[in-house]
Amino acid sequence: MPHAQTEEPKDFPALKNDLLLRAARGQEVDRVPVWIMRQAGRTLPEYRAVSEQNGFFTICRTPELACEVTLQPVRRYDLDAAIIFSDILVVPQALGMEVLMKPGEGPVFPEPLSGPDDLSRLQRPVDVHQQLGYVFQAVTLTRHKLEGKVPLIGFSGAPWTLMGYMIEGKGSKTMSKAKRWLYQHPEASHQLLSILTDVIVDYLVGQAEAGAQLLQVFESSAEYLGPDLFTEFALPYIRRISANVREKLKAKDLDIPMTIFAKGAHYALEQLADSGYEVVGLDWTVDPQDASRRLGDKVTRQGNLDPCALYAPLDSIDAMVRRMVERFGCRRWIANLGHGVYPDMTPEHVGAFVDAVHKYSSGK
Repeated sequence: MPHAQTEEPKDFPALKNDLLLRAARGQEVDRVPVWIMRQAGRTLPEYRAVSEQNGFFTICRTPELACEVTLQPVRRYDLDAAIIFSDILVVPQALGMEVLMKPGEGPVFPEPLSGPDDLSRLQRPVDVHQQLGYVFQAVTLTRHKLEGKVPLIGFSGAPWTLMGYMIEGKGSKTMSKAKRWLYQHPEASHQLLSILTDVIVDYLVGQAEAGAQLLQVFESSAEYLGPDLFTEFALPYIRRISANVREKLKAKDLDIPMTIFAKGAHYALEQLADSGYEVVGLDWTVDPQDASRRLGDKVTRQGNLDPCALYAPLDSIDAMVRRMVERFGCRRWIANLGHGVYPDMTPEHVGAFVDAVHKYSSGK
């Protein structure tokens, strides 16, 4: 895999819409910025046209294709950000694990980690420029192709979430195999989480160097941990990521805001607010006013309409967004869904959500 073009001058176009970055930093905005998790792909017929010709990971690994899919929702909707088309499981792939994307089933690991001895199978150290350079190339290409229209978001899965997939071998409704590790093999669990953290830090720094303007960390499986397990096995690594990424970016004169989205971690909002990120994402089960009270004014909130709300009629979507704007208020807030948009969502309904955010948050 060729190195990413991180050493070359990039001469990126000037940014025309900085609402996302201003909101992330707690600055005043004339309307609330809005983007949607999983907006690249899934719901759009233009994405399906690309995916029918190319496998999922082929799109991820081909910078031109990843760029095209990233741009598709920005062309279609009045969004305030693009998010690079990739997948959280490229990190386990960089560690030498095979991941297959099976239609109707999602990602599958043919040989998951079954016990602590399997940690020796992981290929280390990881040179992210060699193993994940295709993502960096896609980021750089997309920054140019965006022509400064909106900022570009880079991302990674968080250590516990990636550990869960690597042990379960696929998505799970209980994460019981991975949680067994936490209870039976705490030392090996910390070892694996630390290995993942080091790769994630370098991966996020590489995306920022390549042109990402905001970085989001997805702890998508926090709902399977209660307060004690989260405090021991998730939070320390979430904090280490933000601290180490900032330290490395500071040395490169880069100042990139960061978002932590821990789905289901309603029990840990105060800890997340104090974990070193400018933005805390909220899933749809969290009450916006309660979250605002608990988070205080130290971070920007992101979220949190129920993704299934977009199945509702258009006038109902409009009314729900209006309520959401009233409950969040327009300061220190980035509008989003409470998780990723579903594949069978009608594009017109996604557009109605985006437009309603702008309509009800402008001029406040």
